[in-house]
Amino acid sequence: MKSYNWLLFIIFMLIQRIGIAQGTIDMAETMRSNGKIYVVVGVISIIFLGIIIYLIRLDGKISRIEKKINNTAE
Repeated sequence: MKSYNWLLFIIFMLIQRIGIAQGTIDMAETMRSNGKIYVVVGVISIIFLGIIIYLIRLDGKISRIEKKINNTAE
């Protein structure tokens, strides 16, 4: 098991080095220079906010159903 951990560690370190070696990304630079990167960040933020709100509402509904089940079981 220990050898697998070291192997995974080495693989992840190599992947990190490959990612660093590439430098800047042309698409990101183009979007940043045109000001469109802020649109992308805004859309991603809205999507994550929607997912968080959905999960909070779902948790509330599940809690209410669990309370109903516990009340009827007693």
